[in-house]
Amino acid sequence: MSTEQDGLTAALRAEYAAVYAYGIVQAYSLAPRQTSAAEFVDAHRAQRDALAAALTATGTTPPAAAAAYNLPTQVTDPTSAAKLAVTAEDECAQAYRVLLADAGDDGDRRLALTGLTGAATRAARWRIALNVTPSTPPFPGSKDQ
Repeated sequence: MSTEQDGLTAALRAEYAAVYAYGIVQAYSLAPRQTSAAEFVDAHRAQRDALAAALTATGTTPPAAAAAYNLPTQVTDPTSAAKLAVTAEDECAQAYRVLLADAGDDGDRRLALTGLTGAATRAARWRIALNVTPSTPPFPGSKDQ
């Protein structure tokens, strides 16, 4: 497997985890955040499908999603749900940042840039909802946030 295929696979796995996390986020969120969470999970599903198609185009069979994922923290209320959403978005941004650096073709670079931009924007919106400053880290996708 090439570095680019590894990056596509890592981003796909991050998207799988984000879709799972957003199921929890939606369950604990109140309106209007519940509406935002539904919109955001749709974006993750679209990215997931695009990544699976990109992997298939390289001749690689996309890995299946796990049946369940370990959450980094316990979710018990709307605030902890929003924090989980930030974590999911940050993890997607990290995966896309690596993919962006390793992408060899324009289509994969566009896919990575779209994913990174979307994840950073959604994370900023959740941080604003949580009243966390700064709402956007200086380098979205970096591990030193």
